[in-house]
Amino acid sequence: MSDKLFRFVQFEYPWPLGPDEGRYLLRDHAGEEAHHVLVIAAWATKVSRASRRWGREPPPDNVPAETGLSRATLVETTVVTEPEGAAWLEQVATLEAEAAIVDGLHLLNGALRAFRAAAADPFVREVTARQALTVRVGFGAGVEVAEGAWTAARDLPLGAEKQSSKRRSREAALRTQERFAAVLGGRDAILACEELALRARLDLDERRPREAALQTHLALEAALAELAAFRSQEPVARRLDELETHRDALARAANESLQRGPAAETVTAVEAALELVEATLRARSASASY
Repeated sequence: MSDKLFRFVQFEYPWPLGPDEGRYLLRDHAGEEAHHVLVIAAWATKVSRASRRWGREPPPDNVPAETGLSRATLVETTVVTEPEGAAWLEQVATLEAEAAIVDGLHLLNGALRAFRAAAADPFVREVTARQALTVRVGFGAGVEVAEGAWTAARDLPLGAEKQSSKRRSREAALRTQERFAAVLGGRDAILACEELALRARLDLDERRPREAALQTHLALEAALAELAAFRSQEPVARRLDELETHRDALARAANESLQRGPAAETVTAVEAALELVEATLRARSASASY
């Protein structure tokens, strides 16, 4: 297979991803053919010689450490011809960059999730394209892609994972910098429902409906309890009343997810409820006095 050609998507990050260097077969179910090979490579972080000596006072102009690098390559197991690889590369680079990034990140984050569970390490985290130093697509011979190299490749613009205008308007309502300063200054606090909603959003975006249903159920219940103190703010009170109407549906969704994979209509109900929890939190931030 070393002379046959395979397509890949590749991400580089300036921190250790978690798994050891090596090649890992990705299958949906045991006994099936692998659909991708994940190739992990890493280069160690370099630190200054002086900083290696324990207890030594560093000079005021101490040179910062040179960051290491982790490279994750998702290689398709389907063989392509050189014309097919070149045509795909051109298409992805000009028309389908966002789709290629989303699909590649889904596979990579699935692998990182598996390692987090296997290592019982909660600090292993999923990644995004915006955090990457480089996002690359290409194709190459088996012996090349097995080492993270290629015959032909294109670096994709990191802006290919675009934010919609709707998402930008939502972020504006959060007043991120103002609230960040308020939390650090002790003038505001992080709510449990915020953390739960963020985890639910990650699960939904990463196509984990069971976990999303469970997290959203908890986020909704926590929001109703924690945001009751903000009912004097009309936008918050109105959304809290609407959240009440989702309680039974979310409880059923959580129970269904404990028994089996949630149905499509259940996932739709979870998405709607989570969007309302997020809207309630934005309303709270938008009307706050920091």
